[in-house]
Amino acid sequence: MRRLSDVASGQFGATERRVLARVRRGVGLNVDELVALLGFRGEALREAMALASQWRDRGLADAGRPGVVSYSPKVFIPLTRLCRDRCGYCTFATDPADLRARGEGYFLTPAEVVSIAREGARMGCTEALFTLGDRPEDRWPAAREWLAEAGYDSTLGYLRAVAIRVLEETGLLPHLNPGVMSWEELLLLRPVAPSMGLMLETSSTRLFTTPGAAHYGSPDKDPAVRLRVIADAGRLNIPFTSGVLVGIGETPAELAQSMLSLRALAREYHHVQEVIIQNFRVKPDTAMRQADDLDHEAYLAALVTARLVFGPGMRIQAPPNLSDPDHLADLLAAGVDDFGGVSPLTPDHVNPERPWPQIESLADVCRAANLELRPRLAVAPPFVTGDIDRWVDPRLHPHVVALADSEGFVRAGAQPRGIAWQESDDYEGFVADSGPGRADLARTIDSEGRLTRERGDAAEVYGDWEVVAAKAPTTPRRGALPVLAADVKAALRLAERGPALLAAPEHQRDAVALAAADGAELDAVAAFADALRSDAVGDTVTYVVNRNINFTNVCYTGCRFCAFAQRESDEDAFTLPLAEVGSRVDEAVAAGATEICMQGGIHPKLPGTAYFDLVAEVKRRRVHLHAFSPMEVVNGANRAGMTIAEWLATAKAAGLDSIPGTAAEILDDDIRWILTKGKLPTATWLEVIGTAHELGLPSSATMMYGHVDSPHHWVGHLRTLREQQLRTGGFTEFVGLPFVHHNSPIYLAGVARPGPSRRDDVAVTSLSRIMLHGAIPNIQVSWVKIGPQACAELLAAGANDLGGTLMEETISRMAGSEFGSAMTPDGLRAIASAAGRPVRERTTTYGPVDAQSRKVG
Repeated sequence: MRRLSDVASGQFGATERRVLARVRRGVGLNVDELVALLGFRGEALREAMALASQWRDRGLADAGRPGVVSYSPKVFIPLTRLCRDRCGYCTFATDPADLRARGEGYFLTPAEVVSIAREGARMGCTEALFTLGDRPEDRWPAAREWLAEAGYDSTLGYLRAVAIRVLEETGLLPHLNPGVMSWEELLLLRPVAPSMGLMLETSSTRLFTTPGAAHYGSPDKDPAVRLRVIADAGRLNIPFTSGVLVGIGETPAELAQSMLSLRALAREYHHVQEVIIQNFRVKPDTAMRQADDLDHEAYLAALVTARLVFGPGMRIQAPPNLSDPDHLADLLAAGVDDFGGVSPLTPDHVNPERPWPQIESLADVCRAANLELRPRLAVAPPFVTGDIDRWVDPRLHPHVVALADSEGFVRAGAQPRGIAWQESDDYEGFVADSGPGRADLARTIDSEGRLTRERGDAAEVYGDWEVVAAKAPTTPRRGALPVLAADVKAALRLAERGPALLAAPEHQRDAVALAAADGAELDAVAAFADALRSDAVGDTVTYVVNRNINFTNVCYTGCRFCAFAQRESDEDAFTLPLAEVGSRVDEAVAAGATEICMQGGIHPKLPGTAYFDLVAEVKRRRVHLHAFSPMEVVNGANRAGMTIAEWLATAKAAGLDSIPGTAAEILDDDIRWILTKGKLPTATWLEVIGTAHELGLPSSATMMYGHVDSPHHWVGHLRTLREQQLRTGGFTEFVGLPFVHHNSPIYLAGVARPGPSRRDDVAVTSLSRIMLHGAIPNIQVSWVKIGPQACAELLAAGANDLGGTLMEETISRMAGSEFGSAMTPDGLRAIASAAGRPVRERTTTYGPVDAQSRKVG
């Protein structure tokens, strides 16, 4: 069996060229291609390192920290070195007899823990890293007796108690690495640590089940168990550190699969704050003492592979003490952007023979690479500056905020000091009823108030016209406009005469002025759009209870923006059996859904008539079926040897009720060529939509923005949609779809920008309301792409619909969206409530929901 250490390919051959070409295009690699990448050496490796460092730099810039490499100033607290596992490479774990011979206790006492943490705080540390063996009381009677005498029934119960002591007496932030934990134990520890960690190490069951292998005889190294813990941490919104251990006997394919398994959980829950790629260093007096250290180039190839697997947005960590000092620059060149915890006080108790480098030496290495080294907290910056209520227990907020700067890094001059940690008498019951996701209830009324766009002093700041525009039930009338740029003011005057005028080609410049507005001008445009919304559809916000079913993601169209499409050989590829589609429809109907939204990739083996089988399977449940993008319609017609009209008529006869107007992207063939290589020209998209409308199949209308487009493309796109609506009718709503860039090939290849700004979201929503006024009544915002808070804001910019509950959604999640794939009706109603608007459920065609509509959609 080929091991990682056996792989070496110094030649720059056809395989290397093919893999590098796919990386340059930003498209995914399958296991075989990742295995090839792990074997890169020499010139091929250097080329791959250059690409990996480019991805790293792009990700740092996108995160608002260009060129910043991080580390955490920490103390290492080895709470106990007793462990129930028997890993073949470990010198950290020992037995009670050895500890007695050394005169050491079975556990550190609370006083010893606090003493280490207090000295670390004095030296400028902010993290208390707790590392300990897995459940030693299950193996060692001495551990059980010690815990019982101290008043604890488990090691994790004791860990919780000393973590609180550290918080209250030193102010350091605990980061807990206690090994495998149950759901209940994660929940027990979440209130006392802003972050936790568990190395996956490997997903190889072979290393766990084979006698003599690295993890044989270690019950906590079962990959399925460790993956379950990492997933549970995600479900509980715990910022989590994980990673792989490279060089412990795994094959290249096993290493690649380990990375892919961890990536799947990181994408699903967005809780993995950094991925550690740890190189194996051989230790004497272990079962693996005859093994070799991981070769330096093999390690660099693993780092490069990790960067390309996890993408620009993931922080990739390399422990600096496990590499020789003259190799540290290579780690940065391979795409590393985090050095993990570095201690000025305590050794690395897991690798005591490898001392920490000096911080100034690390900083010098970074400076030589034109990078800046900055200290971070145990909990990574995005979890501090983002939705801290979601990720950090409210009782830890004072401890985190006391040390963080505005960017989530360690505040300059911060000095940890103990802060009281208060247990809530009803917390356990509260958690049982609501789960940790309800931690956002700790927000103040003032914080909730900032969800709205309108200020209390709007009349003073913006003048009478702003107030009228924000509150009037009719189209804004000519009045005292606030002080605006001349082009925006002229465009708004034109819109007052008739919003449709902006859709005329001769008024392109006026429409672009509104699309490009910012600041006070954008506020005025949004207010005008919101008044149009009130006039057109009233104040009620609508939503539909639906389920999204992506029946396959196998797709060979080659669209450059799509992270959803997979080859059949790719790890994330799937195709649902017909029975599974039916089962998901049953679940949706039982949950109250009135609509099934169904789309899939362009599978090369899917016959054109297979779409009709899918329709029949869904319609057996008598629910509205909203399915098949224009791209799918064209594919189905071509494969079935039918015209577009014949295919749509057959699908309608089988039960198809409406179609999604997706695959529109930007209806400009120059842009479409960049995005899709011309797979679906504008004329063909319009032909499919127009034919569907003429056959009595309504559709949505969409626009994907924030990639290689600009405001004048938005104006042209909306004009085209309006003209189509006036010809055939049939559009039920317009949906602006922000480009989710994180895993998109066109972004990874450096062609597209990193998605739209919030300004763009407001501008597109407002512009669509104005330009489509009198043609398409409903403007929908996508919570799955921009999140609930942004949706609430856009409800004040002309939007009136929140889309559907979805229940599952794959396309945006695979692209890197961070807002989940399901929303309850209560969650959608809460968005409307945050915007101060009434809300009602609707059908696909915006009718009222009653018993009959639940049967037939």
